[in-house]
Amino acid sequence: MKTIKDVFLSFQQSLAEVYDRRETEAIALLVLEEITDLSRSKIKAFTEDEITGEASEKIHLILEELKTGKPVQYILGTTEFYGLNFLVNPATLIPRPETEELVQWVLEESKKLKIKNQKPLPVLDIGTGSGCIAISVKKNLPEAVITAIDISPEALHMAIKNALINDVEVEFIHDDILKTQSVIVNSTYDIIISNPPYVTLDDKLLMHQNVTNFEPHNALFVPQNDPLVFYKAIADFAVGRLSNNGLLFFEINENFGKETIELLSNKGFINTELRQDMSGRDRMIMACAPPKPF
Repeated sequence: MKTIKDVFLSFQQSLAEVYDRRETEAIALLVLEEITDLSRSKIKAFTEDEITGEASEKIHLILEELKTGKPVQYILGTTEFYGLNFLVNPATLIPRPETEELVQWVLEESKKLKIKNQKPLPVLDIGTGSGCIAISVKKNLPEAVITAIDISPEALHMAIKNALINDVEVEFIHDDILKTQSVIVNSTYDIIISNPPYVTLDDKLLMHQNVTNFEPHNALFVPQNDPLVFYKAIADFAVGRLSNNGLLFFEINENFGKETIELLSNKGFINTELRQDMSGRDRMIMACAPPKPF
């Protein structure tokens, strides 16, 4: 019979060429939690405890997939984001911790807008993927009216499931912000949020294979010669569709913070703020809608 300690050791030995030691330990912990139903604290405290043969076989199969570089979230089919559980598959990006920071910022500013406007906030999430941003905002701001769009029918299917799992109501629409034709063009929003594709081909060379080989390319990559293509389109859309004092939030490529601020300024946005993520990288921007002519 294998012990918990044996599992950690086998993960370290088998994944040494794929992940560093800290990442490997975190992955092993995640897999053990999922397969054994033990809490994280019990797994760490009782490393000499034995694992059943059935659990051991499941862990072995997962380890074989992990050796190919496939992300553990896709293998398990779930991940956690902002304290909620989300289904994920290769049609959706895996939600990142820095995006949780964006959601936190959105919620902080939403509460201020809510006090100011005294009405339910209409919110639009562009490029929703798994639905993690839209669903997390709705869960924490139940009175908000949330709409979310994505170009991928497969991603939307997953987002709809995630809304059901987390017991929230979000309107999901199949649409392409580069040539939108849906009802969103005739609606007004207090908040527009987007974590659009922003990875250039140069960035791709520095990325881990578990991202480049497995996550959806249409949600990640942009042309090297036009890295802000989605930011331009979303900013143009937001100029006409944000309410007075409406806010635009972006997650951004850390290498294009200055350029993104300049783009927004050129389109009339005001009070633009650039924030760094927990790793000290330029990662998110908030901007206020251009003043409306009277």
